[in-house]
This record gives sequence, structure tokens and C-alpha cells, in this order.
Amino acid sequence: MKPILTTRKTFLASASAAAVGTFFESRSSLAQPAPAPRWKGAANSKIKRWDVITLGNLSRNRYWGEGDAKGVRAAICTCTVIAGDNFHLLVDPSLADGEQMARELDRRTGLKPSDISAVFVTHEHGDHWAGLANFPDAKWFAGPIVANILNKTGKFKKPIEPAKEKLFDAVDVMPTPGHTAGHTSLRFDCDGKSVIAAGDAVATHDFFRGRRGYFNAVDFALSAKTMDRMAKAADIIVPGHDNYFLVE
Repeated sequence: MKPILTTRKTFLASASAAAVGTFFESRSSLAQPAPAPRWKGAANSKIKRWDVITLGNLSRNRYWGEGDAKGVRAAICTCTVIAGDNFHLLVDPSLADGEQMARELDRRTGLKPSDISAVFVTHEHGDHWAGLANFPDAKWFAGPIVANILNKTGKFKKPIEPAKEKLFDAVDVMPTPGHTAGHTSLRFDCDGKSVIAAGDAVATHDFFRGRRGYFNAVDFALSAKTMDRMAKAADIIVPGHDNYFLVE
């Protein structure tokens, strides 16, 4: 059998065709759309929706050029309702005035105070439980340390129950110390995304970016570590005094 001889012309034509093929394969690969983001939440959550009721603000904000020594406006916390199978869980009731609280709840969700199944308080600072008494028919929850602190004040007509690891078999109770020693947030899945109702573990988006606790935090280093941990767990964070944001 005679060996097959490749002429220079045949070799160059073959090499050229291979190079063209590689070029177009490379171009085709570059033209492919970027993969969709991979969210951290479960797709089959029991949570149907969640809504911000009041949009919070700080009494002083260093990222606006304001000092920490003195407040320049009244503070209000961000209040959220988490809706699931046969429950509505309200986080951080923000408005002491019952009519105003009911009006905002209706305006944002169409719910009445009597529709709220449970209220969760993230920590003991007064702006985060100001409207608790407006929900007498709901169960009241907080992290164990916070529940103990608030119950000892004698300000409430019924006890605040220490929350266990999960509420309504759908919402994770997440210790987030730093702002206060017993600060506790809530984490849940909705629409395939992991959401954390952070309370003051995250004051605002700016404080989160800077991994900085608010001026009255009891432990700034622990606050930063808590925010690092939340960044790994969440797609969306609802801070204590700002609108919600995507974790970058």
C-alpha cells in the first residue's frame, strides 16, 4: 500500500479550514448569553409573598454627613409582613398610633390588624416594638434574650414568647448579635430567593456596604461578622431603617 502524500497546498487548505472553524466556534461561545443568577432560596417555599409596611429612616446618618452625637430627626423602623399558608407574620411593628398602624397595613397589604397571626420583634429598642400593643390578637415573639428583656419591663399586657428555631415551619429564626447581644433576624425563602428581615443587624444599605454597625451597637466587630454571615445567606436584605436591597 502506497503512503498518502500531503502536498503543501492541501496542508495549508486543511489548516486554514481548521483555523476558521476554531474562530467561529470561539465567537459562538462568546455570543452565548450569560447564565442566569443562581439564587440561594428554595423554590418550593411555603411563603407566598412579603411586603414592606413602613419604610424606615435613621435619627442620624453618618453616610449623609451627620454626626453620631445627636439625632436630627425622629427615627422609624422598617416594618415587614411575611405571608404564608394560613398566616401573616409582622416584623417590627413600627407605629405606636393604632389608627396609623392600621392605615399603613391596609394601604400596603389590604390587611387589618386582626389578620396578623404573629408579631416578631428583632430587638429591645423601642422603635422596633412601638406598635406591638396594636396587635392584641396576635402571638408575640422575639429571640429568647430579647423576650426576657422586654418581659421584665412590665410594659406589656401579655408575655412575649421566646421564638424557637423556626416559625410556622417556614421562617428561620436567625441570631444576629452585634447591634444588641440578643438581636435576632428572620430568614425565609420566597420566589426562589433567600430573604432576611434584618432589623438593626443591618441599619441601611450604606452601613451594610461598609460592614459598619450603627452608632449605638454594643459590639462593632461582632456586627461586621454578623453582616458577613448574612451576606452569605441572603439574596435580599430588608434593613432596619431603609428599603430592601439585593446582596451584591
